Amino acid sequence: MLTLKILQENKDYVIERLSVKNYKAETIINQILEFDQKRRSIQNSMDTNQSELNKIAKEIGALFKSGNTNEVNQLKDKNTQLKELVKNQGEELTSIEKQLNTLLLQLPNLPHTSVPSGKGAEDNKEIRSGGNKPSLYSGAVPHWDLAKKYDIIDFELGNKITGSGFPVYKGKGAKLQRALINFFIDEATEAGYLEIQPPILVNEDSGFGTGQLPDKEGQMYHIGIDNLYLIPTAEVPVTNIYRDVILSASDFPIKMTAYTPCFRREAGSYGKDVRGLNRLHQFDKVEIVQFQHPEKSYQSLEEMVKHVEGLVKKLELPYRILQLCGGDMSFTSALTYDFEVYSAAQGKWLEVSSVSNFESYQANRLKLRFREEGEKKTILAHTLNGSALALPRIVASLLENNQTPEGIIIPQVLRKYTGFDMIN
Repeated sequence: MLTLKILQENKDYVIERLSVKNYKAETIINQILEFDQKRRSIQNSMDTNQSELNKIAKEIGALFKSGNTNEVNQLKDKNTQLKELVKNQGEELTSIEKQLNTLLLQLPNLPHTSVPSGKGAEDNKEIRSGGNKPSLYSGAVPHWDLAKKYDIIDFELGNKITGSGFPVYKGKGAKLQRALINFFIDEATEAGYLEIQPPILVNEDSGFGTGQLPDKEGQMYHIGIDNLYLIPTAEVPVTNIYRDVILSASDFPIKMTAYTPCFRREAGSYGKDVRGLNRLHQFDKVEIVQFQHPEKSYQSLEEMVKHVEGLVKKLELPYRILQLCGGDMSFTSALTYDFEVYSAAQGKWLEVSSVSNFESYQANRLKLRFREEGEKKTILAHTLNGSALALPRIVASLLENNQTPEGIIIPQVLRKYTGFDMIN
């Protein structure tokens, strides 16, 4: 959530930056500033009236001692009137603050100055690429056919048990899943991330803290009887570890990693590359999260990008890194890099990771602050996260790119985890 201070001091700049996200902000910002001015006016009047009430209380006490009952009764009448006025002002202030907060929640995060304008994915900027696209043999097939041929992923069984988008992994397919999770976690911990095993259900406060609520409520699975949400990513529970916390500057950087299953309704995405592992409702992912000093958060972002790049390199997958344009960025992000790997049998690039800096946007919702050494004033921290990595499309690319007439070759880096070097 953007702070009132930045809107008050940099209104025109905020409007200009949000236009990069194709968001027209002038009307809503004017409403916010009007509500804020009214809020401050009422608050000042309440403070004055409360001060007057305190003064009257002292005067009544003094008059009682002197026996001047006539003046006491006059002051009591004035006291009653002022109390009613303060009560009404308090109710009005609560209503205004609620409306003000509702409007603030409608404003997305400001994109970093390096973010290019654009309407969608077609306007994203390729930063760099690596690896070589494989030349497949003449009998090569997409991963959903390979999954059936080698009996490693059963989409029909998952549909029977739950529904589409919930595959069942079997035999070497299940072991490949576990191998990738362990590989990604080991790489993260070696890079200094503390492993966390968080809950996969979160409350409303947690969803609000990271920006999933109210913006993405329709994309989350909701358990109505308990008012809990299945997580769409480990970012949500891990980041909320530091909700309502005041840190010291010396605590930074805080680095955490977590493996969790992830659940997404994917509402509105039906028919969009949904075959096989391309788009699922339940999938496995390892997440990396950092909490950082504002002056060093972009240094951390580059570090996280290099970490993810190292993973796809070790898996020997052709990849490219894209800087997202304003029109393709999330509501909460200030700068995002997407990773895509090439899925050879499908002949397309598949997104496998987003690495983002949210600056202070999430921290303001979380009330996550820190103090510099020797200072009393608190400052909002910066939060960052990235997929390192999401499994389904990684598996799709591994199966397709490494298929041979004899079977599917397992990348060298995974063999100590799988215990086999080929699926056949």
